[in-house]
Amino acid sequence: MKPAPVTIENRSCETCTLCCRLPDIDYLDKPAEEWCMHCVAGLGCSIYEERPKLCRDFLCHWMLDETLGDEWKPSISHMMVYGQGRQITVLADPDRPDLWRHEPYISQLQNWAADAAATGGYVIVFWRDEVVKIER
Repeated sequence: MKPAPVTIENRSCETCTLCCRLPDIDYLDKPAEEWCMHCVAGLGCSIYEERPKLCRDFLCHWMLDETLGDEWKPSISHMMVYGQGRQITVLADPDRPDLWRHEPYISQLQNWAADAAATGGYVIVFWRDEVVKIER
C-alpha cells in the first residue's frame, strides 16, 4: 500500500475552492465546471468536517510539489493540476481558459510532458469542451 502523500509545509488551500468547481465528482453527482452544492465560493466547504473521503483525500499538485511557486496555486493560476498514474491532468478554469498557454505555465507543462513521455506518460489539459495533449 502506498503511503499517504505529504503536503508541503506552510501550504494550505485557504480560500481556494477550484477543486470544488472544476472536476466532475460522480460521488456527489456534480458535473464538471459547476460548483459543488456544499461549496461556499471563496470560503470553502460548508460540510468540511463531514466531507466525503474522496474530497478529504484529494491534494492538488501545488500542495505536494515544493518546486512549484505560488504562481501555481490554483486560486492564482486558475488551473487545478493533479496526477493520475502516468498522466498529469490540468483542469483549466473556464473563466480564464487561455492562462495555461502563457508563461510561466506553458513551459512547465511542456517540461512535464517531456519528463512524462520518457516513461510512457503525458500531460493533458481540459478546458471548456477542449482536450489538449501537451507536446514538448
